[in-house]
Amino acid sequence: MRHSLFLTPLVLLAGLTLPAFAGTITIEGRGEVTAAPDMAMINSGVTTQGATAREALDANTAAMAALVAELKAAGIEARDIQTSGFSVNPNYVYTDERDANGYTLPPKINGYQVSNTVTVVVRKLDTLGSILDKSVTVGANTVNGVSFSVADPSELYDEARKAAFADAKAKAELYAGVAGSALEDIVSISETQGFNQPQPVAMYAMRADAASAPVPVEAGELSFAINVNVQWELEDDTK
Repeated sequence: MRHSLFLTPLVLLAGLTLPAFAGTITIEGRGEVTAAPDMAMINSGVTTQGATAREALDANTAAMAALVAELKAAGIEARDIQTSGFSVNPNYVYTDERDANGYTLPPKINGYQVSNTVTVVVRKLDTLGSILDKSVTVGANTVNGVSFSVADPSELYDEARKAAFADAKAKAELYAGVAGSALEDIVSISETQGFNQPQPVAMYAMRADAASAPVPVEAGELSFAINVNVQWELEDDTK
């Protein structure tokens, strides 16, 4: 009589040697690289006054046209000049006078103010000082700050990722060794990006009679950081 033998999956697994896991370990690592910026952004513009809104606007339009023309003459491309703010506001004069009932009289309009600002991308940092100087000379009387950046930081972040993972792995191996275990397969990886730059250089209300020498500007360095969380399985060496 012939007999057939059927083994269930559990019986088959019983004959195999499988690693036992003691749990998981999750470690955070950090990698940071620094680099000199290769571009800057300026927010500048013109604020004008007039007895009427029309008068203030006409003066502003003429000054802004001169500013944009000067920027283009300095090598700034049209794609790198973008209007970022425009406003027309009355100038109010307040009084302490009161009416017959003792109420303070409402403020009166005494002219108008028009402000127009543009954000300018400067891709040649060696021209930044002269562009600031020329902008003020031609009529820009408000510069709200200068910020720096790197046009393509992807390679910098990749270097930071490598350093962050190496940092996490070194810590995890240390903890695993102290616990009498070893790292096995990676369960998960997640990251967050960090970017630190010098504070914008504030240059409010620069006058058109500023010194003709190029404005001194220090670009400094930018920091690109990655924080990574990596989870590993731990091998159980207690068996």
